[in-house]
Amino acid sequence: MLARIWSASLFGINAVKVGVEVDVAGGLPKTVVVGLPDTAVQESRERVKAALKNSGYAFPMRKIVVNLTPADLRKEGPSFDLPIAVGILTASQQVSAQLLGDTLFLGEVSLDGSLRPVAGVLPIAAAAKSMGMSAIVVPEANVKEAAVVQDLAVYGCTSIAEVADLMNDPSRHARVVVDPEAVLAESDRPTLDLKDVKGQIQARRALEIAATGGHNLIFVGPPGSGKTMLARRLPGILPPLRVEEALEVTQIHSVAGLLRDRGQLVRDRPFRSPHHSASGPSLVGGGSYPKPGEISLAHRGVLFLDELTEFKRDVLEFLRQPLEDGFVTISRTRQSVEFPAQFTLVASTNPCPCGYFGDTIQACSCSPRQREQYWSRLSGPLMDRIDLQVVVGRLKPEEITQQATGEPSVHVRDRVQQGRDRASVRFRGESVRCNAEMKSTHLRQWCRLDASSQAMLEAAIRKMGLSARATDRILKVSRTIADLAGCASIETNHVAEAIQYRTIDRMQ
Repeated sequence: MLARIWSASLFGINAVKVGVEVDVAGGLPKTVVVGLPDTAVQESRERVKAALKNSGYAFPMRKIVVNLTPADLRKEGPSFDLPIAVGILTASQQVSAQLLGDTLFLGEVSLDGSLRPVAGVLPIAAAAKSMGMSAIVVPEANVKEAAVVQDLAVYGCTSIAEVADLMNDPSRHARVVVDPEAVLAESDRPTLDLKDVKGQIQARRALEIAATGGHNLIFVGPPGSGKTMLARRLPGILPPLRVEEALEVTQIHSVAGLLRDRGQLVRDRPFRSPHHSASGPSLVGGGSYPKPGEISLAHRGVLFLDELTEFKRDVLEFLRQPLEDGFVTISRTRQSVEFPAQFTLVASTNPCPCGYFGDTIQACSCSPRQREQYWSRLSGPLMDRIDLQVVVGRLKPEEITQQATGEPSVHVRDRVQQGRDRASVRFRGESVRCNAEMKSTHLRQWCRLDASSQAMLEAAIRKMGLSARATDRILKVSRTIADLAGCASIETNHVAEAIQYRTIDRMQ
């Protein structure tokens, strides 16, 4: 007898519908899996056989052919275990076939018949809805993740026996429903607070601007000046994730297999901080079957690169295209996948190899040549893409010993939210979500300058040798500063403040 079960396979964060055809016919006992399966799918034959026997079902001692369609797409991972098991049970008439027409099955089976969680359930559930499927059956550990997709019946099962019971009598099983809004309302804000930062007024201001406009930021200063402390407090002043943003972030983390212990939506903006020894593929993603890297895992959040100049130059160059386009494309011989990568880059570095160039107390021991080689690790095009470049100086003794706390993150976050609200009204109906994402057409419409502001900007371009890209960044930052001030148009003081954040473009 022939049975067809529906499942899905991931390509990047997109899912493709896969038919699992199981034919149980006469012949010597043998199980064959065809349709470009990888090793994990091939091994499902033995897992499914043991799981069915240990669950109390008969494994047909006949020739079993499992065909995964379409046959020209590579199938990978253990998520096809459950549809193969259901197909064998259906083809051998041990369970009813009434659910097979519009239900998608996904899950790994253990030898005792229990179901184990798999990666990528959320994007597959979202795709199942668009494919016209009415229900999806997943392991219990994945059920909350899948249930955030609305208007799709989601069933979580702990074992093959429970799946079989669901197929025989669906009325005995209740679908799982999750309200994404309620899940996000349970979010816990980061515990790191700006009130713990002493002094550093300009750096705090830069953080506020970066959070409001989504601008990239670099801190340059001697060791112990608070660069890392400041950067790690940026998530605490960012607005909370909206539902559609949370779904985007969760899909990426689901594909990467990072949700198995979390079970449902990512509720807080990501903060990724890879070590400076990270390779290019670990940042942008890769592998034989491409998986998201750190820059995609930081989507809608923060990518923090501490000690930026310690990263290899060729690794940093991988960041240029994602910083400009908001996505990364990974090409392989058989496929090309695209991962979203709209993140705020925050970096920190010392001003020279010894770390004390420009310090008011400790003298720098580096030669001009050493400083030049040190800063040559950061290319001009990369620095052009960093909107806010801030020198963080050593704290004064009275600032170190002061007992009073600074302004708490909650107050700063309120201003950030107000600034973003003004931008969202301006960009209503467009794909742009913050000022850093503005294109040339938006700059012409929303970043017009009066005569005095334009003259100031032109003078800065001539004196500092700014590129067209760096100039556009100044305009975007100026627009954000105006939003924080509640101004409808950009004024001269807004442009002046934005220009001062370009003073270390090529610091040597």
